[in-house]
Amino acid sequence: MNARERNHDEGPVSRADNPTVPLLPVPPVAAPAAGSKPAHGAAGRSHKHESARAQVAGAATYVDDMREARGTLYAAPILSTVAHGRLLGVDATAALAMPGVRDVILARDIPGDPLLATFVHDEPVFATGTVEHIGQVIGLVVAGSVMEARRAARKVQLNIEELPAILKVRDALKAESYVLPPVFVKRGDAAKALKAARHILSGQLEVGGQEHFYLEGQVAYVVPQEQNQWLVYSSTQHPGEVQHWVSHALGIDNHAVRVECRRMGGGFGGKETQAGHLAVWAAIAANKLKCPIKLRLDRDDDFMVTGKRHPFAYDYTVGFDDTGRLTGLKLMMAANCGFSADLSGPVADRAIFHTDNAYFLEDVEIASYRCKTNTQSHTAFRGFGGPQGVVLIETILGDIGRHLGLDPLDVRKRNLYGIEERNVTHYQMKVEDNILDPLLSKLELSAQYRSRREAISAWNAKSPVIKRGIAITPVKFGISFTATLFNQAGALVHVYTDGSVQVNHGGTEMGQGLNTKVAQVVADELGVAFEDVLATASDTSKIPNASATAASAGTDLNARAAQYAARNVKNNLAQFVAGLDGCGAGAVSFAGGAISSPKGSRPFPEVVRMAYANRIQLWSDGFYRTPKIHYDKTTLTGRPFYYFAYGAACSEVAIDTLTGESRVLKVDILHDVGTSINPAIDIGQIEGGFVQGMGWLTTEQLVWNDKGLLTTHAPSTYKIPAAGDIPEHFKIELWPEPNREDNVFGSKAVGEPPFMLAISVLEALKEAVAAARDGTVRLDAPATAENVLKALRNS
Repeated sequence: MNARERNHDEGPVSRADNPTVPLLPVPPVAAPAAGSKPAHGAAGRSHKHESARAQVAGAATYVDDMREARGTLYAAPILSTVAHGRLLGVDATAALAMPGVRDVILARDIPGDPLLATFVHDEPVFATGTVEHIGQVIGLVVAGSVMEARRAARKVQLNIEELPAILKVRDALKAESYVLPPVFVKRGDAAKALKAARHILSGQLEVGGQEHFYLEGQVAYVVPQEQNQWLVYSSTQHPGEVQHWVSHALGIDNHAVRVECRRMGGGFGGKETQAGHLAVWAAIAANKLKCPIKLRLDRDDDFMVTGKRHPFAYDYTVGFDDTGRLTGLKLMMAANCGFSADLSGPVADRAIFHTDNAYFLEDVEIASYRCKTNTQSHTAFRGFGGPQGVVLIETILGDIGRHLGLDPLDVRKRNLYGIEERNVTHYQMKVEDNILDPLLSKLELSAQYRSRREAISAWNAKSPVIKRGIAITPVKFGISFTATLFNQAGALVHVYTDGSVQVNHGGTEMGQGLNTKVAQVVADELGVAFEDVLATASDTSKIPNASATAASAGTDLNARAAQYAARNVKNNLAQFVAGLDGCGAGAVSFAGGAISSPKGSRPFPEVVRMAYANRIQLWSDGFYRTPKIHYDKTTLTGRPFYYFAYGAACSEVAIDTLTGESRVLKVDILHDVGTSINPAIDIGQIEGGFVQGMGWLTTEQLVWNDKGLLTTHAPSTYKIPAAGDIPEHFKIELWPEPNREDNVFGSKAVGEPPFMLAISVLEALKEAVAAARDGTVRLDAPATAENVLKALRNS
């Protein structure tokens, strides 16, 4: 049965059967700021995505769909053909002679800083002097049409003297080639603990990167305005950073650049920093030619130019007792960062933070290296380093279970964080909201894990070729930006005289339903229908200095800021009605499209019109900053996260021992989203996150050849999961408990944590390999057919 279900007080209910069924009732949150609302409100129900109808009809506008201004020209990038070398010259003669070509833009045309305004300030706008990877942008060709520009860009002749290139992370380690200094984190005495350990295992692991493969590629459209001002339409998760980067490159103030983003066709972290490059390049061309410029990468160029998820290499030594409990751990984590720092520092930091996943690490020593290689500069990707930390500890615990002949689930449960003891992370944060043991135990029973494991063992004993495996792995994922300053948000709420409501906030919509959830929260706060609230495009001229929509914090930050803005308007209206009816403002309530006092009820639009006539403010701003968080970035200790999101997945797989091919047969997920603002959207995020994680660990393989060329640069050579890869049995349930921290509506973040549930697939594949051969199992990711065969043949 293909069941996608969740818990409900009347039994499991499919979202397909009733898309507006309310979530499991929960006790009201004590603090009013938590925004708990009755079941008949807008939040807590599976409202359709605010753009769903327009998207299905093809009427939802993306950057490349926008009506273009008269005189618009089109740009295409000139790409390095060498992984590392001296750029001696650029000959654009042939390109300039081609039909429709207007100009060639190079570093000499940059009016501001030739380096991008990144944190480390180590990446050139256009390559000059040195090229650092195949696909690095050296300049642009601008022409009257997209294809004219692209054809001409390939005619530009580059004179590059090749230099030795570092292409592998372990080679970078040997050469001490780093984009940032190494980081070391210790707790206890790992060396002493390992000496005293009953058992010791050592091993290595390699985990590959991942292409974002958003449906809408990278695109920017820059339109000159009056008095050296600029309007930038960007497919970006971080409009504020695009504004900063463009103004920096043009040598003008931030206020002269306005960035707008109505929606993206997917982001997954790939448009957090990388979108800024295209906006800067297009702006430089627009500045020189004094006309609108559009730059849209085709899929092949997108692969070649933009960064990926960071590939990691690991060495580990672990000590443990006869029951599998960890007694000492020494880890080396090497991140392949590509040629510049980008976001590699915080990505590698989060990998350190999530090396524990769900488990108490008492004596541990972690060395984290941020390695420079001559490849694309790797960047943010869903999970932001968390998956690269979680996959390591899950590998270690699976190895321990197989080494001792124990069920790996028992080993995992043996090492879980405790409630009153063994409850402090290796970075000194106390785990205060721990639901790991009951959540795992519930999934173990609902997925019938023990009986299925026995049945699989019997199957494997009789099947010489097809082997099966099953595994349950948990997730504990910290929610907040690890850079504390980004944990803030602003919003505007406008109530118009007809009673309709508009909300604008600093987050961006990339298909994840952020605007839908924000509109639900605002509707609840004002007591109006969801359909009466419109969320508008992200715009730096409305909300300044907004953080990126990332770190799974989009709803936590922006919905709470919008709630506060709506509350300010609500308070104004309540005081107005209290004056009319001679009661206290606290006696005025908002629900069902009406405003009520002890003397009676009036329709919301009627009160709004009366308030306007009496000069009552009907718009307001709201601001929110996440409480409680702090940490010392030099020692990586403190409380970097407001709370943790939890989950667990049970995956069953089969492998063909002759070909190495594999298939995911069944998946059962129990995931913690707190009190869901929109169950349908949350379940969709869990489905999508899991499948994307499954792709990272099974089929999505990035291959660079010995010249540094990314050979898997198109759908023909890079395989993301398709409909045929989805297991027939794919069951999802939501954990029925609100967030224990005071978060908007009692909800929890859902964007990134489900991605790591897919590590259960990799662990199940290892179990299947172990059923086919003796000895330890090393299965690097992605577990392609080739890597599965290697694991089967090597002991």
